[in-house]
Amino acid sequence: MKRKASAVWNGGLKDGKGAISTDSGVLSNTQYSFSTRFEDGLGTNPEELIAAAHAACFSMALSGQLGQAGLTADSIRTTAAVSLEKTDSGFAITNVHLDVTAKVPGADQQAFETAANNAKAGCPVSKLLKAEITMDAKLEA
Repeated sequence: MKRKASAVWNGGLKDGKGAISTDSGVLSNTQYSFSTRFEDGLGTNPEELIAAAHAACFSMALSGQLGQAGLTADSIRTTAAVSLEKTDSGFAITNVHLDVTAKVPGADQQAFETAANNAKAGCPVSKLLKAEITMDAKLEA
């Protein structure tokens, strides 16, 4: 299976702008620029897209892990915070923090934490990233 997206960039780094599109059409010429990446401009940026992909991937992986334990979540809410920092070798994504809250009828804390940790390690986006991945996982009553 392959999924594709494309980006076009016009101009210099700080005064240029670009557009991102996906084959599915969910993103279609979605604007990104220096200001959307490093300031508060209108549009998206690579780190925001990575955060969205990681949150979605982790949530699905957690659902799968819970299913293997005979559990089904009523809800899984995940926020991924991607940290972009300047290092000695240039800019790098240094950390991703997952904040997950799930409502899982019949789950105890230990089963939930095991499923969450397995999902964090096994999610394909987690495997792709070289950054440190941390997590806070809360089981709702």
